[in-house]
Amino acid sequence: MAAQNKIPSFDLTRNYDRVREEVRVALDRVLETQHFILGPEVECLEKEIAAYLEVESAVGCASGTDALVLALMSLDLKEGDEVITTPFTFFATASCITRNGARPVFADVDPDTYNLDMGSVMDKVTPRTKAVLPVHLFGQMCRLELIRDELKERGIVLVEDCAQAIGAHRMIEKKVCRAGSVGDLGCFSFFPTKNLGCYGDGGMVSIPGSKVISDRIRSLRVHGSGKTYFHDEVGINSRLDALQAAILRVRLRHLEEWNEERRIVAERYMLLFREKGLLGNITPPAEDDGNRHVYHQYVIKAERRDELQAYLEERGVVTRVYYPLPLHLQHCFSDLGYKEGDFPVSEKLAGSVLALPIFPELLPEEQERTVEEIAGFYGRHS
Repeated sequence: MAAQNKIPSFDLTRNYDRVREEVRVALDRVLETQHFILGPEVECLEKEIAAYLEVESAVGCASGTDALVLALMSLDLKEGDEVITTPFTFFATASCITRNGARPVFADVDPDTYNLDMGSVMDKVTPRTKAVLPVHLFGQMCRLELIRDELKERGIVLVEDCAQAIGAHRMIEKKVCRAGSVGDLGCFSFFPTKNLGCYGDGGMVSIPGSKVISDRIRSLRVHGSGKTYFHDEVGINSRLDALQAAILRVRLRHLEEWNEERRIVAERYMLLFREKGLLGNITPPAEDDGNRHVYHQYVIKAERRDELQAYLEERGVVTRVYYPLPLHLQHCFSDLGYKEGDFPVSEKLAGSVLALPIFPELLPEEQERTVEEIAGFYGRHS
Protein backbone atom coordinates (compact mmCIF):
# COMPACT_ATOMS: atom_id res chain seq x y z
CA MET A 1 0.00 0.00 0.00
CA ALA A 2 1.36 3.43 -0.92
CA ALA A 3 2.32 5.64 2.01
CA GLN A 4 -0.27 8.28 2.85
CA ASN A 5 -0.25 11.26 5.16
CA LYS A 6 -1.39 10.54 8.68
CA ILE A 7 -4.87 11.80 9.59
CA PRO A 8 -4.60 13.21 13.12
CA SER A 9 -7.35 12.97 15.70
CA PHE A 10 -6.81 16.69 16.31
CA ASP A 11 -4.56 19.32 14.73
CA LEU A 12 -3.89 22.53 16.66
CA THR A 13 -1.58 23.99 14.03
CA ARG A 14 -4.33 24.34 11.43
CA ASN A 15 -6.47 26.24 13.86
CA TYR A 16 -3.62 28.51 14.93
CA ASP A 17 -3.07 29.51 11.32
CA ARG A 18 -6.57 31.01 11.32
CA VAL A 19 -6.05 33.28 14.36
CA ARG A 20 -2.28 33.79 14.34
CA GLU A 21 -2.30 37.58 13.91
CA GLU A 22 -5.17 38.16 16.34
CA VAL A 23 -3.42 36.09 18.99
CA ARG A 24 -0.13 37.92 18.54
CA VAL A 25 -1.84 41.29 18.94
CA ALA A 26 -3.50 40.05 22.13
CA LEU A 27 -0.25 38.68 23.55
CA ASP A 28 1.58 41.93 22.78
CA ARG A 29 -1.14 43.80 24.65
CA VAL A 30 -0.44 41.74 27.78
CA LEU A 31 3.32 41.91 27.40
CA GLU A 32 3.15 45.68 27.26
CA THR A 33 1.30 45.78 30.58
CA GLN A 34 3.56 43.16 32.27
CA HIS A 35 0.48 42.11 34.26
CA PHE A 36 0.51 38.31 34.03
CA ILE A 37 -1.64 36.85 36.83
CA LEU A 38 -5.37 37.60 37.06
CA GLY A 39 -5.91 41.35 36.54
CA PRO A 40 -7.89 43.23 33.84
CA GLU A 41 -7.42 40.65 31.07
CA VAL A 42 -8.87 37.86 33.21
CA GLU A 43 -11.67 40.12 34.45
CA CYS A 44 -12.65 40.92 30.86
CA LEU A 45 -12.66 37.25 29.90
CA GLU A 46 -14.80 36.40 32.94
CA LYS A 47 -17.36 39.02 31.92
CA GLU A 48 -17.35 37.87 28.28
CA ILE A 49 -17.81 34.21 29.24
CA ALA A 50 -20.60 35.11 31.68
CA ALA A 51 -22.35 37.11 28.95
CA TYR A 52 -21.93 34.28 26.45
CA LEU A 53 -23.38 31.74 28.88
CA GLU A 54 -26.06 34.19 30.09
CA VAL A 55 -25.12 33.69 33.74
CA GLU A 56 -24.55 36.11 36.59
CA SER A 57 -20.79 35.62 36.84
CA ALA A 58 -17.80 33.45 35.97
CA VAL A 59 -14.51 32.92 37.83
CA GLY A 60 -11.30 31.96 36.03
CA CYS A 61 -8.90 29.43 37.51
CA ALA A 62 -5.85 27.38 36.57
CA SER A 63 -7.48 24.30 35.00
CA GLY A 64 -10.69 22.42 34.41
CA THR A 65 -9.82 20.10 37.27
CA ASP A 66 -9.41 23.08 39.58
CA ALA A 67 -12.79 24.40 38.43
CA LEU A 68 -14.34 21.18 39.71
CA VAL A 69 -12.30 21.26 42.92
CA LEU A 70 -13.22 24.89 43.63
CA ALA A 71 -16.90 24.36 42.86
CA LEU A 72 -17.07 21.47 45.33
CA MET A 73 -14.94 23.33 47.91
CA SER A 74 -17.63 25.99 47.97
CA LEU A 75 -20.13 23.35 49.12
CA ASP A 76 -18.18 22.57 52.33
CA LEU A 77 -18.35 18.81 51.80
CA LYS A 78 -17.28 16.58 54.66
CA GLU A 79 -16.56 12.92 55.28
CA GLY A 80 -19.66 10.83 54.70
CA ASP A 81 -21.19 13.24 52.20
CA GLU A 82 -22.01 11.78 48.80
CA VAL A 83 -21.81 13.23 45.29
CA ILE A 84 -23.52 11.33 42.47
CA THR A 85 -21.74 11.25 39.12
CA THR A 86 -20.97 9.07 36.10
CA PRO A 87 -18.36 6.31 35.90
CA PHE A 88 -18.00 6.94 32.15
CA THR A 89 -15.95 10.13 32.08
CA PHE A 90 -12.47 11.57 32.58
CA PHE A 91 -10.86 10.82 35.92
CA ALA A 92 -10.99 14.40 37.26
CA THR A 93 -14.77 14.32 37.61
CA ALA A 94 -14.56 11.76 40.39
CA SER A 95 -11.15 12.65 41.83
CA CYS A 96 -12.35 16.18 42.69
CA ILE A 97 -15.02 14.59 44.89
CA THR A 98 -12.54 12.50 46.88
CA ARG A 99 -10.13 15.45 47.12
CA ASN A 100 -12.92 17.33 48.89
CA GLY A 101 -13.38 14.51 51.40
CA ALA A 102 -16.66 13.21 50.01
CA ARG A 103 -17.61 9.88 48.45
CA PRO A 104 -18.31 9.44 44.72
CA VAL A 105 -21.52 7.54 44.10
CA PHE A 106 -21.85 6.33 40.52
CA ALA A 107 -24.96 5.98 38.38
CA ASP A 108 -25.11 4.34 34.96
CA VAL A 109 -25.38 6.15 31.64
CA ASP A 110 -27.70 6.18 28.65
CA PRO A 111 -26.42 3.82 25.90
CA ASP A 112 -27.24 6.26 23.08
CA THR A 113 -26.03 9.64 24.38
CA TYR A 114 -23.38 8.27 26.82
CA ASN A 115 -24.66 10.83 29.35
CA LEU A 116 -25.93 10.08 32.85
CA ASP A 117 -29.30 8.38 32.96
CA MET A 118 -31.38 10.76 35.08
CA GLY A 119 -33.58 7.98 36.45
CA SER A 120 -30.50 6.13 37.64
CA VAL A 121 -29.30 9.32 39.32
CA MET A 122 -32.46 9.74 41.36
CA ASP A 123 -32.34 6.06 42.37
CA LYS A 124 -28.96 6.77 44.01
CA VAL A 125 -30.12 9.74 46.12
CA THR A 126 -29.88 9.23 49.89
CA PRO A 127 -29.99 11.57 52.90
CA ARG A 128 -26.19 11.82 52.52
CA THR A 129 -26.38 13.15 48.94
CA LYS A 130 -25.06 16.73 48.86
CA ALA A 131 -24.56 17.23 45.12
CA VAL A 132 -25.09 15.71 41.70
CA LEU A 133 -22.26 16.14 39.19
CA PRO A 134 -23.42 15.30 35.65
CA VAL A 135 -20.96 15.46 32.73
CA HIS A 136 -22.09 16.89 29.38
CA LEU A 137 -20.01 14.24 27.67
CA PHE A 138 -18.37 14.64 24.26
CA GLY A 139 -20.25 17.89 23.57
CA GLN A 140 -23.92 17.49 24.38
CA MET A 141 -25.97 18.28 27.43
CA CYS A 142 -27.64 15.93 29.87
CA ARG A 143 -31.40 16.09 30.44
CA LEU A 144 -31.00 18.22 33.55
CA GLU A 145 -34.58 19.50 33.46
CA LEU A 146 -35.73 16.02 34.55
CA ILE A 147 -34.02 16.29 37.94
CA ARG A 148 -33.29 19.98 38.56
CA ASP A 149 -36.47 20.89 40.44
CA GLU A 150 -36.51 17.79 42.62
CA LEU A 151 -32.86 18.26 43.55
CA LYS A 152 -33.57 21.85 44.52
CA GLU A 153 -36.49 20.77 46.71
CA ARG A 154 -34.21 18.32 48.49
CA GLY A 155 -31.42 20.87 48.94
CA ILE A 156 -29.04 18.97 46.65
CA VAL A 157 -26.65 21.12 44.62
CA LEU A 158 -26.42 20.58 40.85
CA VAL A 159 -22.86 21.07 39.53
CA GLU A 160 -22.42 20.76 35.75
CA ASP A 161 -19.16 19.38 34.36
CA CYS A 162 -19.00 21.31 31.08
CA ALA A 163 -15.35 20.58 30.27
CA GLN A 164 -16.29 19.12 26.87
CA ALA A 165 -19.38 21.16 26.11
CA ILE A 166 -18.82 24.91 25.91
CA GLY A 167 -21.29 26.24 23.35
CA ALA A 168 -23.64 23.27 23.64
CA HIS A 169 -27.21 24.15 24.49
CA ARG A 170 -30.53 22.51 25.21
CA MET A 171 -34.13 23.66 24.83
CA ILE A 172 -35.67 23.67 28.30
CA GLU A 173 -39.19 25.05 28.73
CA LYS A 174 -38.96 26.65 25.27
CA LYS A 175 -35.78 28.49 26.22
CA VAL A 176 -32.25 27.99 24.90
CA CYS A 177 -30.10 27.04 27.91
CA ARG A 178 -26.35 26.79 27.49
CA ALA A 179 -24.19 24.24 29.26
CA GLY A 180 -23.12 25.84 32.53
CA SER A 181 -26.29 27.89 33.00
CA VAL A 182 -28.80 25.29 34.19
CA GLY A 183 -27.38 24.05 37.49
CA ASP A 184 -26.06 25.89 40.53
CA LEU A 185 -22.47 25.84 39.22
CA GLY A 186 -20.77 25.01 35.92
CA CYS A 187 -17.16 23.89 35.45
CA PHE A 188 -15.18 24.48 32.25
CA SER A 189 -11.78 23.39 30.95
CA PHE A 190 -9.67 25.40 28.50
CA PHE A 191 -7.18 22.61 27.84
CA PRO A 192 -5.71 23.22 24.36
CA THR A 193 -7.73 20.51 22.59
CA LYS A 194 -11.10 21.69 23.93
CA ASN A 195 -13.58 23.47 21.66
CA LEU A 196 -12.46 26.66 23.40
CA GLY A 197 -8.86 25.95 24.33
CA CYS A 198 -5.97 28.15 25.37
CA TYR A 199 -2.24 27.57 24.73
CA GLY A 200 -1.48 26.17 28.15
CA ASP A 201 -4.01 25.32 30.83
CA GLY A 202 -6.99 27.14 32.25
CA GLY A 203 -10.48 26.71 33.62
CA MET A 204 -13.54 28.58 34.77
CA VAL A 205 -16.51 28.22 37.09
CA SER A 206 -19.82 29.70 35.98
CA ILE A 207 -22.26 30.84 38.66
CA PRO A 208 -25.78 31.35 37.30
CA GLY A 209 -27.11 33.03 40.45
CA SER A 210 -25.40 33.43 43.80
CA LYS A 211 -22.98 36.34 44.26
CA VAL A 212 -22.05 34.88 47.64
CA ILE A 213 -20.79 31.69 45.99
CA SER A 214 -19.02 33.69 43.28
CA ASP A 215 -17.15 35.79 45.87
CA ARG A 216 -16.29 32.65 47.82
CA ILE A 217 -14.75 30.92 44.79
CA ARG A 218 -12.77 34.08 43.93
CA SER A 219 -11.32 33.92 47.43
CA LEU A 220 -10.70 30.17 47.38
CA ARG A 221 -8.63 30.41 44.18
CA VAL A 222 -6.14 32.75 45.94
CA HIS A 223 -5.48 30.75 49.12
CA GLY A 224 -8.75 31.81 50.72
CA SER A 225 -7.80 35.47 50.91
CA GLY A 226 -9.90 38.55 50.31
CA LYS A 227 -7.52 41.29 51.28
CA THR A 228 -3.92 40.41 50.37
CA TYR A 229 -2.13 38.43 53.10
CA PHE A 230 -5.34 38.14 55.15
CA HIS A 231 -6.87 34.66 54.88
CA ASP A 232 -10.44 33.83 55.89
CA GLU A 233 -10.00 30.12 55.14
CA VAL A 234 -7.56 27.70 53.54
CA GLY A 235 -7.97 27.81 49.78
CA ILE A 236 -5.72 26.79 46.91
CA ASN A 237 -3.48 28.52 44.38
CA SER A 238 -5.48 28.39 41.17
CA ARG A 239 -5.15 31.61 39.21
CA LEU A 240 -5.76 32.01 35.50
CA ASP A 241 -2.90 33.92 33.92
CA ALA A 242 -3.43 36.95 31.71
CA LEU A 243 -1.69 35.53 28.64
CA GLN A 244 -4.08 32.60 28.53
CA ALA A 245 -7.04 34.90 29.15
CA ALA A 246 -5.98 37.09 26.22
CA ILE A 247 -5.75 34.05 23.94
CA LEU A 248 -9.15 32.82 25.09
CA ARG A 249 -10.73 36.22 24.43
CA VAL A 250 -9.57 35.96 20.81
CA ARG A 251 -10.73 32.40 20.43
CA LEU A 252 -14.10 33.02 22.10
CA ARG A 253 -14.98 35.34 19.21
CA HIS A 254 -14.66 32.36 16.84
CA LEU A 255 -16.24 29.68 19.03
CA GLU A 256 -19.68 29.63 17.42
CA GLU A 257 -18.17 29.36 13.93
CA TRP A 258 -15.84 26.54 14.96
CA ASN A 259 -18.62 24.64 16.73
CA GLU A 260 -20.76 24.89 13.61
CA GLU A 261 -17.86 23.53 11.56
CA ARG A 262 -17.63 20.58 13.95
CA ARG A 263 -21.31 19.91 13.39
CA ILE A 264 -20.73 19.92 9.63
CA VAL A 265 -17.95 17.36 10.07
CA ALA A 266 -20.35 15.21 12.11
CA GLU A 267 -23.04 15.44 9.41
CA ARG A 268 -20.53 14.45 6.75
CA TYR A 269 -19.50 11.37 8.74
CA MET A 270 -23.15 10.27 8.88
CA LEU A 271 -23.59 10.71 5.13
CA LEU A 272 -20.42 8.73 4.44
CA PHE A 273 -21.43 5.92 6.80
CA ARG A 274 -24.75 5.58 5.01
CA GLU A 275 -23.08 5.71 1.61
CA LYS A 276 -20.73 2.87 2.57
CA GLY A 277 -23.44 0.78 4.23
CA LEU A 278 -21.63 0.83 7.59
CA LEU A 279 -24.56 1.43 9.93
CA GLY A 280 -24.79 -2.28 10.64
CA ASN A 281 -21.21 -2.32 11.91
CA ILE A 282 -20.88 1.02 13.65
CA THR A 283 -23.31 3.23 15.57
CA PRO A 284 -22.81 6.98 15.15
CA PRO A 285 -23.28 9.29 18.15
CA ALA A 286 -26.90 10.22 18.82
CA GLU A 287 -27.93 13.85 19.20
CA ASP A 288 -30.61 13.98 21.88
CA ASP A 289 -33.87 15.76 21.06
CA GLY A 290 -33.63 19.42 22.02
CA ASN A 291 -29.83 19.43 22.07
CA ARG A 292 -27.24 21.29 20.05
CA HIS A 293 -24.30 18.90 20.12
CA VAL A 294 -20.92 20.62 19.63
CA TYR A 295 -18.95 17.41 18.99
CA HIS A 296 -15.92 17.91 21.17
CA GLN A 297 -15.40 14.27 20.26
CA TYR A 298 -17.06 12.19 17.56
CA VAL A 299 -17.51 8.85 19.30
CA ILE A 300 -18.93 5.82 17.53
CA LYS A 301 -19.71 2.36 18.84
CA ALA A 302 -17.92 -0.22 16.72
CA GLU A 303 -17.92 -3.99 16.34
CA ARG A 304 -14.45 -5.44 17.09
CA ARG A 305 -13.33 -2.02 18.26
CA ASP A 306 -9.76 -2.90 19.21
CA GLU A 307 -9.12 -4.66 15.91
CA LEU A 308 -10.60 -1.72 14.01
CA GLN A 309 -8.44 0.78 15.90
CA ALA A 310 -5.28 -1.21 15.17
CA TYR A 311 -6.26 -1.52 11.49
CA LEU A 312 -6.79 2.24 11.21
CA GLU A 313 -3.53 2.97 13.01
CA GLU A 314 -1.63 0.86 10.47
CA ARG A 315 -3.21 2.94 7.72
CA GLY A 316 -2.43 6.30 9.25
CA VAL A 317 -5.79 7.17 10.80
CA VAL A 318 -5.38 8.23 14.45
CA THR A 319 -8.26 7.35 16.76
CA ARG A 320 -8.72 7.43 20.53
CA VAL A 321 -10.67 5.47 23.13
CA TYR A 322 -12.61 7.60 25.61
CA TYR A 323 -12.71 5.77 28.04
CA PRO A 324 -11.22 2.25 28.21
CA LEU A 325 -11.92 1.55 31.90
CA PRO A 326 -14.91 3.01 33.77
CA LEU A 327 -14.09 4.86 36.96
CA HIS A 328 -15.81 2.37 39.28
CA LEU A 329 -13.27 -0.25 38.15
CA GLN A 330 -10.19 1.95 38.54
CA HIS A 331 -7.77 0.61 41.16
CA CYS A 332 -7.66 3.86 43.13
CA PHE A 333 -11.44 3.66 43.72
CA SER A 334 -11.45 0.01 44.78
CA ASP A 335 -12.26 1.04 48.35
CA LEU A 336 -15.68 2.25 47.16
CA GLY A 337 -16.71 -1.40 46.83
CA TYR A 338 -17.89 -1.47 43.24
CA LYS A 339 -17.37 -4.52 41.04
CA GLU A 340 -17.60 -5.53 37.41
CA GLY A 341 -21.23 -5.72 36.35
CA ASP A 342 -22.45 -2.89 38.59
CA PHE A 343 -22.80 -0.46 35.66
CA PRO A 344 -23.30 -2.63 32.58
CA VAL A 345 -23.94 0.18 30.10
CA SER A 346 -20.75 2.04 31.02
CA GLU A 347 -18.77 -1.20 30.92
CA LYS A 348 -20.14 -2.15 27.50
CA LEU A 349 -19.37 1.31 26.12
CA ALA A 350 -15.79 1.10 27.42
CA GLY A 351 -15.30 -1.95 25.22
CA SER A 352 -16.92 -0.58 22.06
CA VAL A 353 -16.46 3.21 21.72
CA LEU A 354 -13.98 4.80 19.35
CA ALA A 355 -13.34 8.51 18.78
CA LEU A 356 -12.72 9.36 15.14
CA PRO A 357 -10.76 12.43 13.99
CA ILE A 358 -12.76 15.62 14.46
CA PHE A 359 -11.77 19.28 14.50
CA PRO A 360 -13.03 22.31 12.59
CA GLU A 361 -10.31 22.14 9.93
CA LEU A 362 -10.65 18.42 9.16
CA LEU A 363 -10.76 18.13 5.37
CA PRO A 364 -13.59 16.33 3.53
CA GLU A 365 -11.06 14.13 1.77
CA GLU A 366 -9.59 13.14 5.14
CA GLN A 367 -13.02 12.11 6.34
CA GLU A 368 -13.65 10.21 3.13
CA ARG A 369 -10.38 8.32 3.55
CA THR A 370 -11.17 7.57 7.21
CA VAL A 371 -14.55 6.10 6.33
CA GLU A 372 -13.10 4.24 3.34
CA GLU A 373 -10.60 2.57 5.69
CA ILE A 374 -13.39 1.65 8.12
CA ALA A 375 -15.32 0.17 5.20
CA GLY A 376 -12.22 -1.77 4.19
CA PHE A 377 -11.96 -3.28 7.66
CA TYR A 378 -15.56 -4.47 7.53
CA GLY A 379 -15.18 -5.73 3.95
CA ARG A 380 -17.38 -3.06 2.44
CA HIS A 381 -15.11 -1.52 -0.18
CA SER A 382 -17.00 0.30 -2.92
